[in-house]
Amino acid sequence: MALRRERPRTDRPQAAHPAVELRAVRRSYGRGDSAVHALRGIDLALGRGSFTAVMGPSGSGKSTFLQCAAGLDRPTSGEVLLGGEEITALSENRLTRLRRSRIGFVFQSFNLLPSLSVQQNVLLPQRLAGGRQDRRLAKELLARVGLAEHGGRRPGQLSGGQQQRVAIARALITRPEVVFADEPTGALDTRTAHEVLGLLRQAVDEMGATVVMVTHDPVAAAHADRVLFLADGELADELLRPDPRTVADRMVTLTATSGSGRTGSGRAGSGQVGAAA
Repeated sequence: MALRRERPRTDRPQAAHPAVELRAVRRSYGRGDSAVHALRGIDLALGRGSFTAVMGPSGSGKSTFLQCAAGLDRPTSGEVLLGGEEITALSENRLTRLRRSRIGFVFQSFNLLPSLSVQQNVLLPQRLAGGRQDRRLAKELLARVGLAEHGGRRPGQLSGGQQQRVAIARALITRPEVVFADEPTGALDTRTAHEVLGLLRQAVDEMGATVVMVTHDPVAAAHADRVLFLADGELADELLRPDPRTVADRMVTLTATSGSGRTGSGRAGSGQVGAAA
C-alpha cells in the first residue's frame, strides 16, 4: 500500500545536507585516570535515504554513538548535526521537540504502552508533539507492516514480532528524517527478525527514510547499504554492500584486536568516514 505523499516541510533543512553528521564527537564518563572514553573523536556523515549498520565488540561505543547521534545524550565535545542543523547546543526542550518531530526510534524492548491500543501507540509521537493525530496515516502504516486488522488490540495480545512491527509504524508516523534502531531484532526469532529488517529496508527504499541501526548480528547488518565498525570508541573500518560472511569475518578481527587502539583498516586513529553516496 502506497503512503500518501505530502509537501516537504519548509521548516526542515535542505536536502543538500547529510541526514546525520558527527564532527569530532567525543564522549567521556568520569574524570582523571578513572575516566572512560566511550567515543574518541568521531567524524562521520550519513547520506539521506541510506541504511547504515553500526557494529563492534562489547564496549566499543556502539550504544553511546547512537545516543549521541540521536540527541539522547550530549557529547563531551564536538558537534552533531541533523539535516545540517547543529543540535548539541539546543536546550533540552527544543531537543525534545526535535526528537518528537524529526527522529524515529525502534528499540529491542519495543517500549509500547500496554494500556493503549496498537493504533494509539502508533499515534503517540504525534500526540506528544501536540499536533494533529493522523489516524488515516496510522492505519496505512499498520497495513504496511501487516497489522491492518490489529489496530484495536493491546500490545499484550500480540507476538513479539508483531509488537516490533507496531514500534516501526510508530517510528514512521511523523515521517522522520532519521530512524535510529537499537538492536531491533535482538529479541526476535530468525524468521521474524528477517521480516522486521525487511520493513526497515522498505522504509529506506520506498519512503526515503534514513536508518541507522546498531546490531551485533552479521545477518541483520547485511540488510544495510554499509556497515560501520567501532572499536575502542573509534571508527575502525567500514564495509560497503555487506554480506553476512564478510561482516562476521571483520567482527572476528575487530574482537581479536580490540583494546590495541588501532584496528581494522588503520583508520581508527582518525575516526573519519565520508558521506554515503
